[in-house]
Amino acid sequence: MMTQKQKTTMIYFVPTLIMVFAVLGNLFSKEFNWSPADFLIAGILLFGTAIIIDLIRRIVKNKTYKILLCVVVLFILILTWVELAVGLFGTPFAGS
Repeated sequence: MMTQKQKTTMIYFVPTLIMVFAVLGNLFSKEFNWSPADFLIAGILLFGTAIIIDLIRRIVKNKTYKILLCVVVLFILILTWVELAVGLFGTPFAGS
């Protein structure tokens, strides 16, 4: 069983790991071409999501609601990321 501190550490470790892989990909791959603004936006999205999930985990007492809210937050993150990457919905801030 994980302690509360271990859970909190894991919540913030995952976005950090994703950002490290993004930096390494940008350094060593020609196909991976992010600008500093791309890293800033990715960091805001990933760590903002981590903060929201941490708040949900601390505030919501019902386990079912907690899981449901975290899934909704992750779904919104994925939809936003896909929209920024390829313009799935064709909004003005899409990447294409």
